[in-house]
Amino acid sequence: MTVKELADRSGFEAVNLGDGLEREITTPFCCDLLSIAMSRAPAGCAWVTVMGNMNTLAVAALTDAAAVILAEGAALDEAAAKKAADQEITVLKTEEPIFEAALKIYNFMRETSEGNGAGQ
Repeated sequence: MTVKELADRSGFEAVNLGDGLEREITTPFCCDLLSIAMSRAPAGCAWVTVMGNMNTLAVAALTDAAAVILAEGAALDEAAAKKAADQEITVLKTEEPIFEAALKIYNFMRETSEGNGAGQ
């Protein structure tokens, strides 16, 4: 599943669409502790968090996350929104709790891979 395909799905709203919309998402990743995310977020992940600040964007760039998903109605502060636009980092948001948002991404990824014959 690409970042664009996720952004187009019901339940996810674009805050900022970056330059990597055709990137394949490797896995959902849930974490709100930035030091843990910095050391463990896999490249290409859809990082689900409630942390909507400048440091989150720095960690997303450092770990090469495909997108940041703000869960539970979290929002980027004004400075972070400008930074996401400047650095072309894709940020989506949802009202879903973190686990449910990540599970939804996981299920979308399975549907997409099965639809492409990858699961056969």
